[in-house]
Formats: sequence, structure tokens, C-alpha cells
Amino acid sequence: MTHLYLIRHGEALSAIKGLIGDTGLSPLGILQAERLRDRLAATKEIEPDVLIASTLPRARQTAEIVAPAFGALPLLLDDEIQELRPGLADGMTEEEYDKKYGFPDFTNNPFQVVAPEGENWGQFMLRVGTALDRIIREHEGKTIVLFCHGGIIDGSFLFFFRMSSLSVPPAGFYTRNTSITHWHRVTWKRRNDQESTRWRLINYNDAVHLYDIGTPERIAWHNLLKRPASDGDRPTVPLETE
Repeated sequence: MTHLYLIRHGEALSAIKGLIGDTGLSPLGILQAERLRDRLAATKEIEPDVLIASTLPRARQTAEIVAPAFGALPLLLDDEIQELRPGLADGMTEEEYDKKYGFPDFTNNPFQVVAPEGENWGQFMLRVGTALDRIIREHEGKTIVLFCHGGIIDGSFLFFFRMSSLSVPPAGFYTRNTSITHWHRVTWKRRNDQESTRWRLINYNDAVHLYDIGTPERIAWHNLLKRPASDGDRPTVPLETE
């Protein structure tokens, strides 16, 4: 069945310089991407059929660093998995942006745009859901890796759990740079022999490859299994929800 891996980009220069919009990776962001590449090259835990990256530099650069772990698989670029589009605020410092437009309060006003020619919350979540739906339909039954952004990963929860995209959910996420989120589409037979299909969240915020940055030793990825040994565990009594 279909596997969808969402990988957030490494730390961007814009994040440490307080800029609105996009830049490439910071030195730390490059190191984060390299550590992810080394992990995936050693463990072979992800064997993708399709590689797709956001066209924004921080995501594309992350993808270009990590892609050699997957051999010669071509990298496809997709505008529709960009982060929330800031419109005319792109390139401003946070101070300039706050002074000119004021930071939007999506909780109380989800239809407020970030800036002229930018998106509001509802538009962004609609774009995320539309893009994810298109990608998983085009590549049904395959293993897909998307190099994207925190907002895309947040939106995947609303999309797969069929939550309202017109308001900001009361609970949020803290998605780490270069972390892996893994969704898996499975099919099983119910007691009446009818087939059911659903998406399962396998991993969220898996960033173990960052834990040895700044330490004297590297994680010995080649000594680890591709998947946990407990992956074969099943409930003693099959549950209707499973």
C-alpha cells in the first residue's frame, strides 16, 4: 500500500535572521540534512519510488543533500507544497512586517491574509489538502517522499483525520527540522469480508539523527534494523477499528 513520508527542511537562514519568507539553509541546516542523509543511506529504512520537493530553496536544498541516499532517483519539484505564502511580506524582517501589517491572528480570524497577495489559513489548508490528495492519487501504491515545510506537515493531520480546515485546531505541533513524518495507507477485511482502507500515522517528528550533533560519537546506523522488531505485533483480539 501507499507510504507517504513528509520530511521537513533543515534550519533556514531566514529563521535565524528573523526574515519573512525564504532563504537557503543555514550551516546548521546543512549539517542536519547531511545527518539525515547518512542515516537513510545506512539504514535503508525508506526505499522511495518518488521524490518530490517544494520549490522553495530551503526545502529544495534539503532534498538535494539527502537524495543521494536513495541512489539515482530523480527529484521532482512541486510549487503546491510550499509553505504558507507571505505575499508582499516576502523578504521583510519580522520587525518591518509587524510594523507594516501586524502579525495575523489566525485563531480569531482565520480568513485574514498574511499580507497583500499572500494566503490566509483556510486558503493554505485547502492548498495543502488538494496537493496531498493529488500526489497520493498520482502515485497510489508507491512509497512517496516529500521534502516540505512545517505547515504542510501540520496540514497533513487535518487532511488525513478529516478535520476542519476553516479554523486553527486547538492543539498544535512542533515539527523539528529534517524530522520524518510517516503515513501508511492500509487495507484489511472486516468481519463481513468487506474491505476497508484507512491511513495510519506511523511516525511523527522522528529526528533521532540530530541527537549526535555536538557529541563526540556518531550514531552507528549500520547496526540498527530497518524497522522496529515489534512491527509484527498485533492485538490479541482483532479490533473493529483495526
